[in-house]
This record gives sequence, structure tokens and C-alpha cells, in this order.
Amino acid sequence: MPEGPEIRRAADGLAEALCHRPLTTLWFHTAALNRRAKALRDQTIVAVRPWGKALLTEFESGWQIYSHNQLYGRWMVVPSGTRPETKRSLRVVLENDEAAALLYSASDISVLAPGEWQTHPFLSRLGPDIFHPKTTPALLRRRLGSSRFARRPLGALLMHQPFLAGLGNYLRSEILYAARLHPAVRAGDLDRDGAGRLSRAMTQLAERAYRTHGETAPKSWVRARLRLGEGWQQARHWVFEREGLPCPSCEAPVTRIPFDGRRLYLCTLCQEAPA
Repeated sequence: MPEGPEIRRAADGLAEALCHRPLTTLWFHTAALNRRAKALRDQTIVAVRPWGKALLTEFESGWQIYSHNQLYGRWMVVPSGTRPETKRSLRVVLENDEAAALLYSASDISVLAPGEWQTHPFLSRLGPDIFHPKTTPALLRRRLGSSRFARRPLGALLMHQPFLAGLGNYLRSEILYAARLHPAVRAGDLDRDGAGRLSRAMTQLAERAYRTHGETAPKSWVRARLRLGEGWQQARHWVFEREGLPCPSCEAPVTRIPFDGRRLYLCTLCQEAPA
């Protein structure tokens, strides 16, 4: 499933294609959504924003289209009047004179009146978006210290969207490695230094992955691994999908473990398990 950085890049592409241009086509795959969308006719899209792994396409009146790609959904932006050849099911068409934004295969789509996001069954449970300007390391330190999250192990907490929306499996492994923290450590057991390292790693690595189209390791590390013959998918990370390869710091082999139902990668020497 795409994580926050990938969803933010998708939002950027949709905004560039759609914002402030009159729509020529507004179509949904169900009659119920099309009836609901009558309120959007003759309106202009003013913003496309990510919220965790969801997208909110906002119209000038404050109405919004909510969409979540889940595992199989995908937005495509193509020239106006064209449709790509694909076996995917078309769910949404937003088209103007220059471009068409087409959502395929997604099953979680809503048309929301102003303020309805507050009672939406998914959006109402989300924590702050990792890329929101107000999501700072200071805010994340406060959330880590909250009694609401204190008993959760970090390996589960970083995937818990009500804590922070937008983190997923590759970011979880990379953030914990960067912060030198074991996934079994509980949020409430972090000292000030550990909470600071983790909070900075969350914002910094998500931003790096956004800017570099998915790289969490520094550019110098990625280039060195590529020169050694590694593929980009493996070279772009410190530990994720690098089971058995040397830790970048201590050269002990990277370990893969199941944690909270998903695979997690770590260095057991650099990320010491709690007693």
C-alpha cells in the first residue's frame, strides 16, 4: 500500500492537473455518488490534499471528494479525452480541457459536504498528517508522551494511524533504525533523548522519501550501493528489505522479524531490545 510520501506526490500531480480549471467531466462509478456529486457541478477544484493514506479533493464551496487507494487503487493523469488501456475498473473521472484524472480500482470513495469529514468513519479517527505544517517534532514528542499511546510498543504505534497518519511499513523500519530504537520499546518508556530522536526521524525520513521518490537512506549511501551492483529498490533503504546484509553502522546482519502482523527489519545490535 502506498505510504504518506507516495500519496503526497499523487496529490501534487492531481493538483497540478486539476486546480483552478473548469471541469468538463465529473463522473463516478455508482449512481449514488453521481447523485451526491450534483452539488459539485460548475464548481472549481481549489486543492488536493493528502491526509495520511487518503486524498481530499476540495472544491471552492468546501465540498470534498474523499478517496483511499487501499491496496489496489491508482490515480492516473492523462491528456484530456484519452483513456489508457487497462483491465482496472474506472471509479472516478475528473476532467478539464487539458487533463483527465482517473481513479482506478479504489473502493473507498465518498463525496463530503462541508464539515462532514468530522464524522467520516475513517477520517474522524486519523491523527495528524505526517506532512501537515503543524506536525513538528515537538508535537510528536507530546503525542509520544500522551497516556493514550504510552502502552503501545513503537513497532505497532508507528503503524497506528490515529497516532500519526501516513506512516507505513517501510517507513516504520527505517525510522526505528534511524532512532536506534527497538520496536518492542513502549512509547511511555522513552526517555527525553529517545523521544527526541524518534520524533526527528519521523519527520525527516518521511520528508526525504517524499523528495527522493522513496529513498530513506542518504543519497551518498544509495549511490554507493548502486555502484556495488545493488538494485535501487534495495539500495534506497538502510535496513528495509535488506535481511542478511550488513548494518550500515556496525556491519552485523540485518534481521527480519514479524511485528504486529507485518514484516519489520532491524539491527539487533544497534537497536537493543528492552530488558
